[in-house]
Amino acid sequence: MVIVEPEGRAARHQRTSWLSSVPLLAFVVIAYVAFAAGGADFVLTRFTVAMPSGGSWQISLGDMMLAFSLFVLFFEILKSTRTGGNSVADHALSMIVFVACLIVFLVWPPAATSLFFLIMLTTLVDVIAGFSVTIRSARRDYSVASDS
Repeated sequence: MVIVEPEGRAARHQRTSWLSSVPLLAFVVIAYVAFAAGGADFVLTRFTVAMPSGGSWQISLGDMMLAFSLFVLFFEILKSTRTGGNSVADHALSMIVFVACLIVFLVWPPAATSLFFLIMLTTLVDVIAGFSVTIRSARRDYSVASDS
């Protein structure tokens, strides 16, 4: 049995910035901590959108932060499809962000909210999806050929 590396992978060496390994969800967590430390009210309606049904959609700071964290999670999952040495650092940093969120959630009273819990869950999904996608894509990157 011979393991065949895909063409072009060995010759292609991409230089990436260390900034590309920084988990984007860390910025969401930092924003939450900054707003919470400043005494922001995450439930207060910031603006209202009139709906075609006649109802009104009231959007709060917490709603916007949660939507933004889901948007960022999409890009984190896209980043996890990269293979190479940087992917290991990316996963390790994502795990550190999740553990930091868990600690902050457990010990800091302003973080003991449903919003922060859901943001923490997005970091957990990032960790699990990152490892799962990387393992799956690494398995596809190498094909097995017969010795004949």
